[in-house]
Amino acid sequence: MRTQVAIIGGGPSGLLLGQLLHRRGIDAVVLERKTRDYVLGRIRAGVLEQGLVKLLEEAGVADRLHAEGHEHDGTLVVYNGTSFRVDFREQTGSAVVVYGQTEVTRDLYDARQAAGLRTEFEVEDVVIHGADTAAPYVTYIRDGAERRIDCDFIAGCDGFHGVSRKSIPEHLRREYEKVYPFGWLGILSETPPVADELIYANSERGFALCSMRNDHLSRYYIQCPMTDRVEDWSDEAFWAELKRRLPPEVADRLVTGPSIEKSIAPLRSFVTEPMRWGRLFLCGDAAHIVPPTGAKGLNTAASDVNYLYRALAEYYDSGSEAGIDAYSERALARIWKAERFSWWFSGLMHRFPDQSPFDVKMQAADLGFLKDSEAQKRAFAENYVGLPY
Repeated sequence: MRTQVAIIGGGPSGLLLGQLLHRRGIDAVVLERKTRDYVLGRIRAGVLEQGLVKLLEEAGVADRLHAEGHEHDGTLVVYNGTSFRVDFREQTGSAVVVYGQTEVTRDLYDARQAAGLRTEFEVEDVVIHGADTAAPYVTYIRDGAERRIDCDFIAGCDGFHGVSRKSIPEHLRREYEKVYPFGWLGILSETPPVADELIYANSERGFALCSMRNDHLSRYYIQCPMTDRVEDWSDEAFWAELKRRLPPEVADRLVTGPSIEKSIAPLRSFVTEPMRWGRLFLCGDAAHIVPPTGAKGLNTAASDVNYLYRALAEYYDSGSEAGIDAYSERALARIWKAERFSWWFSGLMHRFPDQSPFDVKMQAADLGFLKDSEAQKRAFAENYVGLPY
């Protein structure tokens, strides 16, 4: 098989890249390890920056997002029994859109299928060959037979555990990582959200987040030790602990119900450099991971897609390799800023096992500064709605 761009990974970043390339007349084949139903069954965050919304519009897959998504003009921050709101639209003129990552992925799969584009599901033993040459190719096993795709470029959109990053020689890679000493216990419930906007809470018992997917589907999180197991937490125990971490007026109006999904997610900051080796380019979790605080995971993947898509379009339109050569540097410049925001916001909102009384006081002072300073609110809002590409 021959294609122009081989995309490894059928999650939202790989699908978005494929759809954007298709709209520019560039052929791409997507390889996915699991089935479509499995990919669509994964529950992920759903706060979209304006940059991602515009990319989805450019890809021609934003109709349902605009019909069903919820614009959020701000967020509520809670600490020390008090709360304050950061108004995104007032500070930046922009908002974020709440629309589940699963729905983004579904829209992209539907568009890909409608266009008759090639997607190979349930592929195994993917191997990247000749990435540092002018003739790269990918081999894989499907239905028990080895197959091969010859291509001009390879986009590694296959996540942290995928083959793409590991295909770059170790002596050329430099990795940066911070592992946090806690996780997020999250549940999804068919209940109305407790508020119209997200609530981030710093309490002496630990962090909590009230989020949503739509008017009838809510997503809630509480900070927990990484030694906890999902089985340790009944629905009743979760709801009781969540209420303890929220202001009484919020806890009193919280509608509880059976969870339809429950999981514990670790928190990690991770970046690998460079994001390009020859004709192999890394996108999304294959190159970097952010803590979920501030909802930057999908959005950082989208910024990678933006730079790579435009670089490849420039190459096929004019033969220029300027965008390709600048891809890693451009992508990483924005990624590190997003990493900084997620690291800062995570440190601001969580209780750490080794925090001293002084550290707790400084955390409260930092939150107080965010509450009282218009300049700090603006900086927070600019980062939350998304820095420009």
